Amino acid sequence: MLALNLPAYETKITENDGKRQIFDILRKCYVALTPEEWVRQHFVHYLIDHKGYSKALMGNEVSILLNNTKRRCDTVVYDRSMRPRVIVEYKAPSVRITKEVFAQISRYNLILKVDYLIVSNGIQHYCCKMDYTDNTFVFLQEVPEYNKIIDVE
Repeated sequence: MLALNLPAYETKITENDGKRQIFDILRKCYVALTPEEWVRQHFVHYLIDHKGYSKALMGNEVSILLNNTKRRCDTVVYDRSMRPRVIVEYKAPSVRITKEVFAQISRYNLILKVDYLIVSNGIQHYCCKMDYTDNTFVFLQEVPEYNKIIDVE
């Protein structure tokens, strides 16, 4: 798989029926190793190993109902009260991060109303902090550490 702009970690990859799979520490199972999944697993490990996020307070493929249609958020981060605080959307490294990608994650946020939105294709990462008072957002230079996202009130 392609080298990413994320720290390396010790991956667990296997093959099942001729298809490669990677271990997802949040779902606790092997999943199909797609380019997007490669990004997801690296980013999740980055959040846990380098930003202090707890795997017990994160979920992959979190289902939501949007306009009577079931959708899945790639990763959702919760605070200790299990309130959603961050939505992360992943794309394959070959996929450009465009305003359409932000429109997708913004639609998910209509339901979850989190404080931070993150989009990554493994090469480029964008993080914005929501301001619901002014209905705006601010792009941050980097992804905040976990203790900073739960201090937002």
